[in-house]
Amino acid sequence: MTESGKDIIGFIGIGVMGKSMAGHLLKAGFEVHVFTRTPASAEGLLSEGAVWEDSVAKLASKCAVIFTMVGYPSDVEEIYFGPQGIIANAKPGSFLVDTTTSKPELAKRIAQFSGERGLKALDAPVSGGDLGARNATLTIMVGGASADFEKVKPLLSIVGKTVVLQGGPGSGQHTKMANQIAIAGNLCGAVEALTYAKAAGLDPSTVLSSIGAGSAGSWQLNNLGPKMIIGDFAPGFYVKHFLKDLDISLDAARDMKLDLPLLSMAERLFTVLKAEGSSDKGTQALFLLYAQNRAGESLQ
Repeated sequence: MTESGKDIIGFIGIGVMGKSMAGHLLKAGFEVHVFTRTPASAEGLLSEGAVWEDSVAKLASKCAVIFTMVGYPSDVEEIYFGPQGIIANAKPGSFLVDTTTSKPELAKRIAQFSGERGLKALDAPVSGGDLGARNATLTIMVGGASADFEKVKPLLSIVGKTVVLQGGPGSGQHTKMANQIAIAGNLCGAVEALTYAKAAGLDPSTVLSSIGAGSAGSWQLNNLGPKMIIGDFAPGFYVKHFLKDLDISLDAARDMKLDLPLLSMAERLFTVLKAEGSSDKGTQALFLLYAQNRAGESLQ
């Protein structure tokens, strides 16, 4: 416990999302220890009072609650398993909260191995992008034991607005997959609507003011639509990370013997977008793929 009577919190992964999330915990008065592969990305947090740790193992050994927000399932595996990983070095009774969007089966494996060492693991992927992280309005979808969730919920409520336990280990990740599938549909619809409006000789901004206020309105249309129109493709959520999520969703759907045509289409489109060099653009860059498409060509 810290002098203020609060547990020490660890945060691994200080990227677009993690930096804001760790910052909110700092502002709430917690002692926060951080680790990231790129130390420079943590400079802002260190100037605000965060404590730097130079390895995952050192951080894990000191913190009662450990948050992780990294890029890919392979990154999650690397920091959780092995002799220098979180599970091998965390103190019994510690809470491990993975907010990365990752594989449901990996979340179950983390929970199993953590439990064998007296650790309490939750998968808690988030939705809301960089804006939600900055404003602490994230939606957080949690999988794990109910008692563990109740212990950690006050911390999750500092970084998010909607915090819901979905079920046992892996349930948070499955819920996030459902979330990404819905986003894929809304995003493709927004792109095609604005592409159609432009081809018809309409002012896309004027069209957006009408359809965004009606039953066609969606977060994707109303927040990313204006960016598409002005050519702002800076990342709030990277193309490469969304494609990773779509791939995980497709794999899980196949395991469940599901045929989801819209998900398959979105995955193909984002695969092409990445291949054309847009990995580090925001997901609204899908608009570029349609803009580049000439009459008679198929995006399928």
